[in-house]
Amino acid sequence: MSGELSTILVKAGKITQEQADAALERVKETKEKFGKVLVDMGAVTAEEEISKVIGKHLKIGALRLGDVELNPEVVKLIPLDIARKFKVIAISKIGKTLLVAISDPNNIYVLDAIKFITGCTVQPAIAPQQEIEKAIEQYYTDSGGLSEIVAGLEGDPDLEVVSAEEAPSESDLMSQIQDKPLVKLVDSIIGDAIRMGASDIHFEMYEKKIRVRYRIDGELREMAPLPFKYRAAIVSRIKIMADLDISERRLPQDGRIKIRITGRNVDLRVSSLPTIFGEKVVMRILDPLALKVDMTQLGFREEDLKKFQDRIHLPFGIILVTGPTGSGKTTTLYSALQQINTIDVNIMTAEDPVEFNFEGINQVAVKSEIGLDFAAALRSFLRQDPDVIMLGEIRDGETAEIAIKAALTGHLVFSTLHTNDAPSSITRLMDMGTPHYLVASSAKLIMAQRMMKKICPKCKEEVNLLPEQVESLHVPQDMLRGLRAFRGKGCSSCNETGKAGRTGIYEVMPVSPAIENLILQKAPDTEIRKVALEEGMFSLRMAAVDKMKNGLVSIDEVFAVTTN
Repeated sequence: MSGELSTILVKAGKITQEQADAALERVKETKEKFGKVLVDMGAVTAEEEISKVIGKHLKIGALRLGDVELNPEVVKLIPLDIARKFKVIAISKIGKTLLVAISDPNNIYVLDAIKFITGCTVQPAIAPQQEIEKAIEQYYTDSGGLSEIVAGLEGDPDLEVVSAEEAPSESDLMSQIQDKPLVKLVDSIIGDAIRMGASDIHFEMYEKKIRVRYRIDGELREMAPLPFKYRAAIVSRIKIMADLDISERRLPQDGRIKIRITGRNVDLRVSSLPTIFGEKVVMRILDPLALKVDMTQLGFREEDLKKFQDRIHLPFGIILVTGPTGSGKTTTLYSALQQINTIDVNIMTAEDPVEFNFEGINQVAVKSEIGLDFAAALRSFLRQDPDVIMLGEIRDGETAEIAIKAALTGHLVFSTLHTNDAPSSITRLMDMGTPHYLVASSAKLIMAQRMMKKICPKCKEEVNLLPEQVESLHVPQDMLRGLRAFRGKGCSSCNETGKAGRTGIYEVMPVSPAIENLILQKAPDTEIRKVALEEGMFSLRMAAVDKMKNGLVSIDEVFAVTTN
């Protein structure tokens, strides 16, 4: 599609052939949409220009969605998951003809699917992807906002004010939490967080208010506060949904909620914790739609992706992914498992906890309190005829030793470690008591990773780099040629943060014969790193600067996430 689109735009005189070639090259590297790349490059001022050219070429209309008021009933003829996945939204319905705005009108499959779902003849009109995404968020939300629900609660005589020291009785709580406005309030907060792509919801109790925060793209964002007098009722409503004890307010509790939203199941892990003004509740959202298991979408450089994909298809050995909590290690492992998840492969995982369920993969939840730790699970796996084993984490010497012996006896083992970079993982395994010769013969690839916040494309602007900033990057000189930097100045689309979405950076170190030899000699991390870099490894800092050169992240983010 990108090549065809570039030809159309060049013929229409919208862009030059040089701009088209440069954009196509960037699309290959970043996997972003061709239109977005052109806007980021400054070749066109907005995707709307591209839409008009394509619409004229295909002899279909082009729409400005901001100028059109949509009918919510017509909009919801197309299920939200299809609207979001294929960037399409219903505009109007006249008789049996449905007018839809779509960013890619060449996608016949989507148009046929909408025709089948709605029973209508589909008339496409082209619109910029960003406008469609904005309209989807606007029109698929609940009709009643949170402020209206809270206003309804304020006038409810059944919900009485209690002081921080005064705890309502269980019978009072039961009557309060069944109140329709309160039920709708909790449900709406959960639905709102899922629609915004949040990974966590925080309900925090303070002296005069309940603070609600969503974690979006790794960053906590504060939402509208809730009146403090509803704290016990809100917490108890969540506890009932999670099948927890509402009468126990002195001890932490953990539970799980399964809900269905827009045709898909979403799991919520719930944790309550007593604080001085009431219980704090955190809900972890495990939304399968938000999970990226397509390896090409994770942010790998093309060369690093090939190295990783080559190693995950080996018949045996151990592959380690390292990084701090929240760096995307589990997502990377899931993406690898999905790529090798075929009918002839027996895959078994031990996780703490199991976050997402995958058909064809045997997943075990570790329960250390009953003796089912990673080492015990791994020993049992070896009696279950596995081909591939994934351990959520190698935490101790016993688990490390069993994992490495499994890797040496014909199994492919995936796991994670908490180390700062790839070379130091070798030392970490040996510190756990694993003999160096076993590490050398079993390890096939070690990869460190981090998550970086991307610049908002709608408010992106170029900035001048200071000489001292360039000098502080400490990357090879050839990476500094043609170096440009951008930042997001903040807009309504990104909530004035200048950031929108995240991408991964990866330090991929295949264990080559030279590195294997260094491990056998018990060489220090610095020597292993030096050889790995000579063999073509990109450090985390180099990978981050590469993302900066492509206009995806700011220089401030490079310094915040990586070290020299």
